[in-house]
Amino acid sequence: MSVTIDIAGLPAGRISFAPSPLAELCMALHALNQPAHHPALTSWTTATTAALDPGLADRLLEADFMWRSSFSDIFMAFAGIPGGTGLPAGTLAAELDVLDRLDDERFVMAALEHCWLALYDEGLPSPLTDPRARAKALETAAARGPRQLDFSLRLLDDPAGVRVWMRRLLEDCDEAFFAETWRRVEPGQSADARHKTEVLRHKGLPAALKEVSSALSVDEARTTITADKMVNGSTTATDPRIGAGLVFVPTNFGWPHLLVLHAPGWRPVVHYPLGTPEPVSAPGSVELLQRRMEALAHPMRMRLCRSLARAPYTTSELATVYGITAPEVSRHLSVLKKAGLLHTRRQGRYVQHQLDLAAVARIGSDFIEGILR
Repeated sequence: MSVTIDIAGLPAGRISFAPSPLAELCMALHALNQPAHHPALTSWTTATTAALDPGLADRLLEADFMWRSSFSDIFMAFAGIPGGTGLPAGTLAAELDVLDRLDDERFVMAALEHCWLALYDEGLPSPLTDPRARAKALETAAARGPRQLDFSLRLLDDPAGVRVWMRRLLEDCDEAFFAETWRRVEPGQSADARHKTEVLRHKGLPAALKEVSSALSVDEARTTITADKMVNGSTTATDPRIGAGLVFVPTNFGWPHLLVLHAPGWRPVVHYPLGTPEPVSAPGSVELLQRRMEALAHPMRMRLCRSLARAPYTTSELATVYGITAPEVSRHLSVLKKAGLLHTRRQGRYVQHQLDLAAVARIGSDFIEGILR
């Protein structure tokens, strides 16, 4: 499994490294929402959560699927503006201005990205105009919860109003905690971007990719970059609809996630983590370890874990995403549950399952990084 980026004929000068405050805000929101993914950030997530205004925390729940189970492309709006620079802006306010320039169709499709994960790079019809796409989006939102369903309805019926609401939400996050956080991390990110630009210039693309992530490689002909991820996808850095270019964006909040924006009609972006801290591990019994390793040895269960590590999912959602029947999903979930690797809870008429990251972490950091990359 991998995501490939076609760079055939792309001039080296069109490959850029640059920080993005809006993309980093997305990762910060994800870390607050999923602290188990980021044990090295425990001090920051604990302190920030404790100081968060209850009203703001409540508003964040409405749209949390944009940074919880997936990382919405709206946070990299610079990559989706035809005729734009294709590069992040220097400030959050400027990047929010770029976000305002996305047309409603792109904005809504990106905001509801979690609905199309299995078909992310296939160019699906817009839920603003296609009744079946709308129904699918609302069905998926309903499984997330009533707040998310209400938000999705408002988004589809009044995208302009939701866009105003969304900008105000992100501005309030900036005032509450992100502005200070960005002042702290931006200098290091800018320095890293300059360093990798110099590596690219003087040592070439293979050396630059090696410094970005061991999961990235380029073929000998320098025509294709491959990201080793538990997802299949492809894109091109020379799409005439959006302009040639490839952007690498650093993040202090990203590990173990290595993100590749590969949506049709968007400039590809690689969002790479700075530093690779090891999760805390604890020894378990040999019998328990064997049971868990056997549970995870099946290729389909490994793929299911990719989704279950990010957010709770229902059996029917997983069946749709992976193209198998609901009974097949249930059998795989039963094996994972018997191995003590799943949390299960009821959300109204839906039963949701999520991977127990603390239990999986005890198996080893390689598995954690692999399914979350």
